[in-house]
Amino acid sequence: MNRKGTITPNIPSLIFGICLFFVNTLQAQKRIEKPNLIVIMTDDMGWADVGFNGCKDIPTPNIDVIANEGVRFEEGYVSFPVCGPSRAGFLTGRYQDRFGFTTNPSIDPNNPMAGLPVEEETMAQVLRKANYNNAIIGKWHMGTNPVFHPLERGFDYFYGFLSGGHNYYAEQLVYNDLSEVTSKWDWYRTKIKENRSIVETKDYLTDELSNAAVRYIEKQAKDDRHFMLYLAYNAPHTPLQATKKYLSRFPNIKDKKRKTYAAMVSAVDDGVGRVLETIKENGLDENTIIVFLSDNGGAHNNASSNGPLRGLKGDLFEGGIRVPFAIRWKGVIPKGKTYTQAVSSLDIMATIVAQTDVVINRERPLDGVDLLPFLRGENKEAPHDYLFWRKWEQNAMAVRHGNYKLVANRNQKQTYPELFNLSVDVAETKNIKSLETNLSEDLFKEWEQWNTQLKDRVFPTLGGDNWWAKK
Repeated sequence: MNRKGTITPNIPSLIFGICLFFVNTLQAQKRIEKPNLIVIMTDDMGWADVGFNGCKDIPTPNIDVIANEGVRFEEGYVSFPVCGPSRAGFLTGRYQDRFGFTTNPSIDPNNPMAGLPVEEETMAQVLRKANYNNAIIGKWHMGTNPVFHPLERGFDYFYGFLSGGHNYYAEQLVYNDLSEVTSKWDWYRTKIKENRSIVETKDYLTDELSNAAVRYIEKQAKDDRHFMLYLAYNAPHTPLQATKKYLSRFPNIKDKKRKTYAAMVSAVDDGVGRVLETIKENGLDENTIIVFLSDNGGAHNNASSNGPLRGLKGDLFEGGIRVPFAIRWKGVIPKGKTYTQAVSSLDIMATIVAQTDVVINRERPLDGVDLLPFLRGENKEAPHDYLFWRKWEQNAMAVRHGNYKLVANRNQKQTYPELFNLSVDVAETKNIKSLETNLSEDLFKEWEQWNTQLKDRVFPTLGGDNWWAKK
């Protein structure tokens, strides 16, 4: 109060209050701005082979940052236990059997059916409507005919290979493209492509992919573009190949296969660290969603570990479909949280779409859900009432509802579905179907109803069309 009895404003406090108002307003605007998305997907990685799931012999400090600074999913699933269909589900946000992608497609550049149907919209095609720039770096596996090329499916940049697997050493990449392939698996030895051009690589393939990811992020930051990056490492899928740089980190692992596998995982971890550092250096830390997961469980031939889970890649038991899975969005979702409800790789598409104004085609609705309300505690319910799986070729099935899972890992007509309570039996060792017959019947009816919505296989399976032998 001044000498005349009037109130004199506290100028410093007023200025501070105004500044605080603008800071809070800018932060709020920043948080509702469309986020970038980076999905880092490994290939055939075991559930127990990351630090955030308790791995002891293979340090993954950079991958663990995503979980430690975000949310770790205890029960994170993919939609199929093998590479191709799992990735098709992720890329569309829809159960891949809805469009007949029931198995790995044949590697046939002459077949316009063997791939992700052009009628289906990929995540890249959807985000392009929101003015995102989209890139895939690494493994495609969605078809090798020109109609399936990433640049025809919404991606603005492609660096990698079209088939489902690849050699890691540059000197082994001797074929310019699939036209020179003359026998099965020779496609593992094709040269890397950047968009549609051949790239003469020199480094270990995992490092090449990490380099490409860093370059892409830096360019988008420079151009001030919203972007989606699908960094699809082929590691630690076979062949088991690693350089001395990474092998030397594991002198205490005596098993040769496990040691090489560990080295391959370590190379991926280095790449993840470089991606995280590039995001930070370019001021994108708080406006980028980062997701890490594997395309399916650990395989029988790469020395991976699924820990306590039953089964491997190819199985509908937990070891085939439950994967290491974590998400980070700084300042938006909780830090260091373990989320224990079942989620799906299908949810990634729905989550990013919910942050934009894009409207999904009603004729092809998403099967995933926006995870943000669940992760932020705004929705206390389970994200999914049911999760379903089908292996058309083997007539196998699975359905998850609450803590219960009904599964026939092989032909359901020969191997009657078993029922497990995963809350007390994550290893799926005690079949309780005889104790819960009504529940088992109800779950199977739900699966049958879902199954009526699906298509049979629409293209030849891998090896089912030996185009290379017909040349």
